Amino acid sequence: MNELLLKYAKLAVRTGVNIQEGQFLWIAASVDSAAFTRLVVEEAYRAGAGNVHVQWHDDRVTRLFYEKALNEEFDYYPEWLTTAHEETVEREGAFLVIESDNPDLLKGISSDRIAAFAKARGEALGAFYEAIETDRISWSIVAVPSADWALKLFPENSEEEAVEKLWESIFSVTRILKDDPVLEWEHHMENLKEKASSLTERQYAALHYQGPGTDITIELPAQHKWLTGGSKNKKGYNFIANLPTEEVYTVPHRLGVNGYVTNTKPLAYQGNIIDGFTLTFKEGKVVDFKADVGQELLEKILTMDEGAPYLGEIALVPHRSPISDSGILFFNTLFDENASNHFALGSCYPTCIEGGTEMNDEERIEAGLNDSIVHEDFMMGSAQMNIDGIRSDGTREPVFRNGNWATE
Repeated sequence: MNELLLKYAKLAVRTGVNIQEGQFLWIAASVDSAAFTRLVVEEAYRAGAGNVHVQWHDDRVTRLFYEKALNEEFDYYPEWLTTAHEETVEREGAFLVIESDNPDLLKGISSDRIAAFAKARGEALGAFYEAIETDRISWSIVAVPSADWALKLFPENSEEEAVEKLWESIFSVTRILKDDPVLEWEHHMENLKEKASSLTERQYAALHYQGPGTDITIELPAQHKWLTGGSKNKKGYNFIANLPTEEVYTVPHRLGVNGYVTNTKPLAYQGNIIDGFTLTFKEGKVVDFKADVGQELLEKILTMDEGAPYLGEIALVPHRSPISDSGILFFNTLFDENASNHFALGSCYPTCIEGGTEMNDEERIEAGLNDSIVHEDFMMGSAQMNIDGIRSDGTREPVFRNGNWATE
C-alpha cells in the first residue's frame, strides 16, 4: 500500500498540477486525508515547489457550521479567503484539491442555507474561478477515501474493509496499478487528444442525443473546440485537471438547447443527493424540471443566477471505460462523470471556443457562451445512448451508438 500511495502522490504532483521549480502550491484537503496529503506535500517539495500551503477542512466542523451558524453568515464569504485564492493566481501558483467528501454530509440541512453559502462563495471567488476556467493556472483534483464515503459505497463491509476496497478502486481507475502511471497517463491523454481533434475538425452544427428519458438537440457555436482534461497553463506547462479523466468536452450554444434529458447517475451536490430528475430545455433554458430526490435543492441550483438554468458544457465519455467497467457508483462527480456522458449547468470553459479566453463578457455572450457562478456536472449517459452529429447542411453522422464511439 505504501508504494501505491507514493505513486499516487507523485501522479498528483507531477502529472496533475505538474509543479514547477520554485512554484507556489495551494492544497485544499480534509483532515481525513492528512496522511496522504503529507505525502503530496513532501513530493511537491521534492519536485521543486517553492512553498506548499495546505488549507484544511473537517467534515464535522463543516456540518456544525451548517447546523449552528447564524442565518446571516450564509450570505458572507471571508474576504481574507477570497484574497488568498486570488493571490495564488497572481503568484502563478498551482491549486490541488484532495477530495474525501461524505456524499451525505449535509443531508437534512436546509436547502436555503446550502444554496445561500454556495452563492456567496461563487460570487466571492468569481475572479479565481475565471482563472481556473481559462487555464491561467494549473489545477487538479484527486480523491482519497474517507470512512463515511467508503461505507456509502460498500455498506456490507467493515469500515476498514470498505476503505481498503475504495482505495483499490481508486488505484485501479487512476492507473496507479500500472508499472509507470505517469507514462500510462501520457499515452491515455494522447488518445483523448486524437478524439478531441477529430471532433473539432468536423465542426458539427449540433448534436442529437437519444436514450432512455432523453431526446435533446444541442447546437454548437462556430469555431468551437473539443478539449480533454489535459490543458496548458498561461506559461505553457501541461497539467491534468481531473485524475481520473475519460472525457472530451466542448461548449454548447447557450440558446441552442432544445428537448429533455434525464439523469442516469445520482448527483452528489454539497453533501446531498439529487436523483431521478428530468430537465426540459427550450431555446437553451430549463423551462421545466422534476426530481424524485432533491427537488428543492435542484430548484435552488437552477435559480442561483441568470445563467444557472443554461448549459455551459457537454462531455462525451464512452460507456466502456475503466470507471464504468468497475461497476461502482462512486457518488462523487470526479469519478461518476468519467463513467458517463454528462452535461454541466451554468458556466462554460471559454477555452472551448477559438479566442474565447481573450473575449470580454459581451463578446462571449455574443458568441453563444454562458456565464454563471454555477458549474454543476450531471450524468446522463448510458449503454443505450445514441448520438448523431449534425452538419451545417443537415446531414447526420453517427458519433455514439449503444453508449460507445460509433467508430474507433
